[in-house]
Amino acid sequence: MTSWQAAGLCCMVMNMSATPASYVGAQICRACHPGQFTSQSASGHAGALSRASDYKDFPAGIEFTRETQYRYEILREDSGLRVHINNGADLMDLPLEWVFGAGRQASTFVTRVNQDWYLENYATWYAATNSYGPTPGQEAVRPKSISDAAGVLYSITDPKFGIKGCFECHSTGPVSFADNGDAKVNENGVRCESCHGPGSEHAADPRHHALTNPAKLSAAELNHFCGTCHRPPAERSNTIDWNYAWNVRHQPVYLSQSRCYLRSRGALSCLTCHDPHDAAVKKPAAFFNEKCLQCHSGSPKLHQTECLAKGRNNCIDCHMPLVSPQPALRFTNHWIGIYGAGSKLKPMR
Repeated sequence: MTSWQAAGLCCMVMNMSATPASYVGAQICRACHPGQFTSQSASGHAGALSRASDYKDFPAGIEFTRETQYRYEILREDSGLRVHINNGADLMDLPLEWVFGAGRQASTFVTRVNQDWYLENYATWYAATNSYGPTPGQEAVRPKSISDAAGVLYSITDPKFGIKGCFECHSTGPVSFADNGDAKVNENGVRCESCHGPGSEHAADPRHHALTNPAKLSAAELNHFCGTCHRPPAERSNTIDWNYAWNVRHQPVYLSQSRCYLRSRGALSCLTCHDPHDAAVKKPAAFFNEKCLQCHSGSPKLHQTECLAKGRNNCIDCHMPLVSPQPALRFTNHWIGIYGAGSKLKPMR
C-alpha cells in the first residue's frame, strides 16, 4: 500500500467516526505528513510533557541534601520513580508522576497530592550536570517542615497560577481533571494540533477543511501566538523586570524589544529563524548568520563598521548572548542588540 493510499484509508476512518473539530493526535497527522511528524517528534516541544513511568534513563539511587537537615533520595521501583525525603525524624515518600520538560536542559517532576492540589517537586534533573538539584525558583525557599521541603503546591483551579495552565502549555488539546484530581491530558507534549488546531475535519476531508496555518499570521500576531506559552506571568500586569535573568527564557517578549524586530516592518518573527517542526539547536551557526545577513548585507560597510569582533563567524554569540540564571541552565537572549562587556541582559542599543 502506498503512503497516499494509507492516507486515504486514514481519512475514510476519520470521516466515519470523528466528532467535528475534535483533536485526533499526531499519529493521524503522520499518515499525510510523515516528514513533519518525524522531525517534530524529535523536538523539545514534542517532549514537553510525559509520564515519569515512561522514562527509563533518569538516574536512581541518587542522594542529595537541602540545608543539611533534609536528605533526598531518588528511587526506581516497579511502580516508577519515587522520592524519599528524610529530616532525621520523619520520612516522606512521594511518587514522581509527571515530567515537565524534554530534558534538553532540565526535567521537573510534578505529583498529584489530592483532588485540589499538585506538587512541583523540589528535585529537578539537569542535563548539563547529569544530576538532581533544586527546581528553578525553589532554591531560595526556606522550608519550615518536611512538607515544605517536598516542593511548591499549585492549586488546580487557580485561574492565574494553577497547575491546569502548566498542563495546557505542555500538552495538546483540552485538559481536564477527574474527581480525585487526576489530570486527563488529551496528548502529551506540544504536537501538531497545538499550533494547527483540532484536526478531525481536516483528516476526514483535507481538500475542504484547511487547518490553521500560523505562517500566515503577521509577525506581531505570530509572536503573540507563540507567546501564549512562551511568556512570563508578569505579562498580565505588563510589568517585565528586564534585569531579572529568568525572564530571558520568555523569547517573544524579548524579541519585541529588538530594533531588528521594530524596524523589520513585520518581517521578523519567530518563524524567521525557527522551523516549528524542528529543534533550533540542530541548526549550525551558518544558518543563523544567513538569517542576519538577509538584512545586514545590504551595505557591506554596515556589518564591517559595527561588528567589534570581525573575526567572529557567529552573529548569535555576540548579539543574542546566552544567559545563565543558574549554573546548569542557559537561555538565548532574544533581545537582539549590541551588548557591552559583561552585559547579557540588556543591550546598549
